[in-house]
Amino acid sequence: MTAVNIDTAAPAAKAKSSVYRRAHASDLSAVGEPFQWVLGGALALGCILIAGLLLLVFWNGLVTFWPKPIEVVRLTDGAMVAGEPFRSESFRVTADQLAKVPADRRAAIANNDGFANRTLYRIGNYDIYNDDFRWVPDYDVASVERPADMVYVERLEWGPLIGRIKSAVVNGVAVPADRLSPAGLAAAHDAARARWAQIQHIERDLIGDVNHTIEKARLRVRSVGLSAGVDSPAYKAAQQRFNDEDVKLQERFQVLAKQAQALRAEDAKDTVTFAEIGGKEKSVPLSAVVRFFRPNELTVFGKIGVYLGRWWEFLSTEPREANTEGGILPAIFGTVAMTLLLVIFVAPFGVITALYLREYARQGRLVAVVRISVNNLAGVPSIVYGVFGLGFFAYIVGGSIDQVFFPERLPSPTFGTGGLFWAALTLALLTVPVVIVATEEALAAVPRSMREGSLACGASKWQTIRRIVLPRAMPGIMTGIILAMARGAGEVAPLMLVGVVKLAPELPIDGYFPFIHLERSFMHLGFHIYDVGFQSRNSEAGKPMVFVTTLLLILLIVVMNAAAIYFRNRLRRRFAGSQF
Repeated sequence: MTAVNIDTAAPAAKAKSSVYRRAHASDLSAVGEPFQWVLGGALALGCILIAGLLLLVFWNGLVTFWPKPIEVVRLTDGAMVAGEPFRSESFRVTADQLAKVPADRRAAIANNDGFANRTLYRIGNYDIYNDDFRWVPDYDVASVERPADMVYVERLEWGPLIGRIKSAVVNGVAVPADRLSPAGLAAAHDAARARWAQIQHIERDLIGDVNHTIEKARLRVRSVGLSAGVDSPAYKAAQQRFNDEDVKLQERFQVLAKQAQALRAEDAKDTVTFAEIGGKEKSVPLSAVVRFFRPNELTVFGKIGVYLGRWWEFLSTEPREANTEGGILPAIFGTVAMTLLLVIFVAPFGVITALYLREYARQGRLVAVVRISVNNLAGVPSIVYGVFGLGFFAYIVGGSIDQVFFPERLPSPTFGTGGLFWAALTLALLTVPVVIVATEEALAAVPRSMREGSLACGASKWQTIRRIVLPRAMPGIMTGIILAMARGAGEVAPLMLVGVVKLAPELPIDGYFPFIHLERSFMHLGFHIYDVGFQSRNSEAGKPMVFVTTLLLILLIVVMNAAAIYFRNRLRRRFAGSQF
């Protein structure tokens, strides 16, 4: 063996390294500097884009409900326009438009390369103008004022109304505007809204109970007829009981209908008449007025009160005016319910499949094919899952359930159509590959020595999995569930086929047995965004609701994910000290 002189070898190696560094000093690719800048720049660009998108959504969503002033614009031809300034933009003036521009203002347009500015005003009064918005070019504006007596009215129908209060009728007595006190009108409005709430309670809840009881009794009779025959004594006895019960229920219905009619007659005594800027008048029942205020004389605290009131209405009521106004409580409930059901379905399917593939299945070609198939399922378009869910879950499985358990309801389907249950199962199939892959990775990360130590102590394979492997893999499993939850909550395409609707008359939960009705259609925030943004009669009116609904959907997903991350971190801290 040849001895190496360390004293002579070390300087030679250093000299060689120095020569190599000098030779490649100008070649930055050898040390990776350009790639570090490219990767860092890509990361920074991605973060900027995401932050910009979130900032756009948050800003437009948060300012949507802030009350804006009402401007009265006098045009050069003497016409008047009153409304909220919505947005402004620059546009090119055509030759026909330029010919109508006053001569003293054409020079400004010519100096601006033929461009001029215009403002979009929300004029409201759709039942008068047949339009919600109007563009007003700056060259047509003679003056702009903000009168203190202009009123912004939010109605149950026809959208907002903008004008001045001309008169009111309170308890059947006409009161002109000069004798109408704001406090007295507010008190009359509160009383009218209370009557409206009472009418809604009678018609929806009390009369709804009567109708539900009648329908339930009718289905019992039909069920007896299907099982025993319409000529059997049992059917005749059931029909007689139904007739006796129906008489009492009809009497109850008539009493409630008269109560509602009396309240409506009393409600007709309270109205308010508004005059729009052009002089046309519109009388509105006070009960149909959701909110009215004078935005030009609101203080900061007054604006905050209107802002918070609009948010509360948005979160706690049903939508109106083709979903462009009102609240989205049914959509919030449907989104949360569907996401929770999704987690309940996808977690056991994904975890059980991953356990079998990792812990029990013999590793070979078949298992490799299964893993490849699972990974490929994650790339299947979501609409394909929607078609499968509609065909298999709704039509085949749901239709079979209707034939066996609900024959008396046919041909009206119960489970044989889209509903919350089938939507959750469809999205569970959509997201189960994510859970399977994440669970397998988490199971593989558990040290083999733990399994061997448990088996050496006499534990069975299942005991080892249940008490050793699963608890330590739970943080990784939770990561997969969080990813599945985030994707499922934002999916829209499959839901359009398996249960989501524009407006759900009934929530999936109510006071009737079995209290939770998973077969019912539901509303969803993602579909609500699509419907308001692309299906409403006026895209400008729906644009603010798109931003505020998107903001709410993001916050809802963040809250649900944060709760899941909290539990995952607790599990991770619990087993952090036992890893070896």
